[in-house]
Amino acid sequence: MEHKGILLESGTNELEIVEFEVANNKFGINVIKVKEIIQPIPVTFIPHAHPHVEGIIQLRGEVLPVVDMLRVLGIQNAERSPQQKYIVAEFNKQRVVFHVDNVTQIHRISWNQIEKPSDMYQGGTSQVIGVIKQNEQMILLLDFERIMVDINPDSGISVESVKKLGKRDRSEKRILIAEDSPLLRKLLFDTMKEAGYENVEFFENGRDAYEYLETIIKGGSEVAEHIQLVVTDIEMPQMDGHHLTRKIKEHPDLQKLPVIIFSSLITDDLRHKGDQVGAEDQISKPEIAELILRIDQLIL
Repeated sequence: MEHKGILLESGTNELEIVEFEVANNKFGINVIKVKEIIQPIPVTFIPHAHPHVEGIIQLRGEVLPVVDMLRVLGIQNAERSPQQKYIVAEFNKQRVVFHVDNVTQIHRISWNQIEKPSDMYQGGTSQVIGVIKQNEQMILLLDFERIMVDINPDSGISVESVKKLGKRDRSEKRILIAEDSPLLRKLLFDTMKEAGYENVEFFENGRDAYEYLETIIKGGSEVAEHIQLVVTDIEMPQMDGHHLTRKIKEHPDLQKLPVIIFSSLITDDLRHKGDQVGAEDQISKPEIAELILRIDQLIL
């Protein structure tokens, strides 16, 4: 786990996932989120904690919450595997431990191999953001940000933090946002509107966002007449945010379009990836007020 995906060239539209098991079902987490994998250690019970939280552990002096993935996934009466593991993860400027039955292997795949879950079977509260077909099996890529927001709503994007910026009118500015999570698209819509940005085009992956920009060019228009700035997540099926940024910056008619990467994966170790593909800035979720202020600077 030493390289944590860092050796992957920036903007190739590839990722590495850690495959793990919960009750004989296969799931995946982006290797970038994983700090280490350890054997289970004794957990200290916390009274009145969220039902998904087993308790806390102390790991090299740091106190971390332990999240039981059996409870998160609603799996009842399953026996614990003798191979169970703790996945120590970091994203959204927080560290957390996920208790799983086993960790099996690492896969290197392209984002365009990841299918968006169908609305028919995922429902409105699904924690699945992608389906990976691997040989005869399927691996479900989980939305760990949503899992944590369900446990601690304060860890998500807050409209209140934007209200502190005061009333402003930015209605003449048009922004494109690429974000695959329906929950986060709704939160971003609300916060952008509160900030005065009412003309926002949302796309659920980088491929759809890029195709929209291409149609503007093919229609003979200047891109700046339609879109003044792009905000993109990193983890998205079909085309990730690094690859989207790279394609924008390599296109002669798009390269002047400012791009801000807004992701839970912005860390000191990985910031160089966004720099390499030419992003104007990189802001960690859930720092929405910081995002709004940076948009103001780049397009006003």
